Amino acid sequence: MTNFNRRKFLLYGSAALGTSVLLKACSETPTEGTEGETTSDSGAAASGDTIKVGILHSLSGTMEISERTVVDAELLAIEEINTAGGVLGKQIEPVIEDGASDWDVFKEKAEKLIDQDKVVTVFGCWTSASRKAVLDVFESKEHMLWYPVQYEGQECSKNIFYTGAAPNQQIEPAVEWLIENKSDKIFLVGSDYVFPRTANTIIKEQVAALGGEITGEDYLPLGNQEVTPIVAKIQQAMPEGGAIFNTLNGDSNVAFFKQMQAAGLGPEQYPVMSVSVAEEEVRQIGKEFLLGHYAAWNYFQTVENPQNDQWVTAFKEKYGEDRVTNDPMEAAYIMVYIWKQAVEQAGTADDLEAVRQAAYGQTFAAPEGEVKMNPNHHLSKWVRIGQVNDDGLFDIVYSTDAPVDPQPWNQYVPDTKGFACDWSDSEKGGKYQMES
Repeated sequence: MTNFNRRKFLLYGSAALGTSVLLKACSETPTEGTEGETTSDSGAAASGDTIKVGILHSLSGTMEISERTVVDAELLAIEEINTAGGVLGKQIEPVIEDGASDWDVFKEKAEKLIDQDKVVTVFGCWTSASRKAVLDVFESKEHMLWYPVQYEGQECSKNIFYTGAAPNQQIEPAVEWLIENKSDKIFLVGSDYVFPRTANTIIKEQVAALGGEITGEDYLPLGNQEVTPIVAKIQQAMPEGGAIFNTLNGDSNVAFFKQMQAAGLGPEQYPVMSVSVAEEEVRQIGKEFLLGHYAAWNYFQTVENPQNDQWVTAFKEKYGEDRVTNDPMEAAYIMVYIWKQAVEQAGTADDLEAVRQAAYGQTFAAPEGEVKMNPNHHLSKWVRIGQVNDDGLFDIVYSTDAPVDPQPWNQYVPDTKGFACDWSDSEKGGKYQMES
């Protein structure tokens, strides 16, 4: 494998359904319930024999293709923890809400989980649009969100723990690898919302610094599948071939990869590097349409270590041999365990400030390798690039030999170069100027 210098990286982003779902015990199958229904008396979230946590993801709409799987991963972690005795001697009681791929619904459901269900924390969101929609809720109510997906950075909230990649742990290494190994001509394709646009701002700065060329840039509304004009623009901009950096999210990817193949734009001449397509998306789109293309993540199902072997086995035993694991699922699984460890160290689930402080420095032997929570609320994570193979999984073509520390504030973008985040120091907080 070829090593390259580590630099700096990104994240994601509508429908209907306000059904609230509550698990009385996480080994049960989720069933529909009444809005605001709980299984315990009102009062403190950690009262009685249970500790209530919220799970807030899209179980309908354009993002269901991706988000339903992270709920499965979170429930597996909760089931394992409960089977092993729970947290502080209490069982975890998850309250599941459907964000319905609609950012206003995400905000509404976040408020419900905090105010009505009185959860002690929320595991949730996928797109950056949904995270931005709930950010004010968690900050105004001084509550806690654990967010499991790689994203565009340029944010560092005291009320959010980010367990997916920052841009320097995914996007930037992917750009550098493309330029060194495939092409210095890159066409940018993305969904039209905060993650792809911010990611592409970073990518344009990075490509310029590396001496590459951005040959075009185009966006689709989230969920839109009218990709033919974009494919035509790629052919026109790069008639001899070149690389495509793909930040499309949700089911827009289905149409994109099928149309790329129909137009004869194969991975040999037009390799696509995706940052929101993982094993589950390959399974649903069809491996025949993605064979030979690339993705950048921190984790692939094909990672070889005992922790991953154990996790993949446990996941398939619970959900079926035909199921696959992927990076956002792994980050979701990780965050439940790190929250549990922080609660146990703090000795409380209700004192969120104590839990925050206890989270700093927590390590976990994750399926990707050991990870560590930093005072900037982001994990040190491994960086990997994979190529879709005949099995619909990823052959790992590049991997770092150690975890990479996160940089929430991007060091390519002039407005944030030189800034960092440290919530363990009140004089630094969410954004401070590093010493040169």
